[in-house]
Amino acid sequence: MKIALGCDHRGATATQALVAHLKADGHELDLASETSGAATDYPDSAYSACTKVASGAADRAILICGTGIGMCIAANKIRGIRAALAQDELSAQLSRTHNDANVLCLSADLLGHTLVKRIVDTFLRTPFDGGRHLRRLHKIEAIERGEDPSSLRA
Repeated sequence: MKIALGCDHRGATATQALVAHLKADGHELDLASETSGAATDYPDSAYSACTKVASGAADRAILICGTGIGMCIAANKIRGIRAALAQDELSAQLSRTHNDANVLCLSADLLGHTLVKRIVDTFLRTPFDGGRHLRRLHKIEAIERGEDPSSLRA
């Protein structure tokens, strides 16, 4: 899978730790931001990584900042992005099965490297369930188009 990785300065160390793990699993990585730890703004990294997903240049993105919240807010401003903040494996799993999330946002300050890897593995290996959840995704797409989602038929 081709994965775009983005971080700000607070997520740089966690991102560096994740790179070797993802490469060992055979993923192709596109670093959408530097990981030197120099001060960076999370919206820049979120935009860079998520536009790659939205254009099809990457299958998914993983974004890491201090809390994961800023990245998630910025990512969800991009049409076609369904970013989810996950704090554990269950939230990562449900973000995929129910929401077909294509971007995972993580907290560098609140999660250790081992837990980050487990959450990422769950996110990348979990398929979308479809079914009743597909109707809800269509409603999210309607919102992106500026339409009232309740106007869509079941």
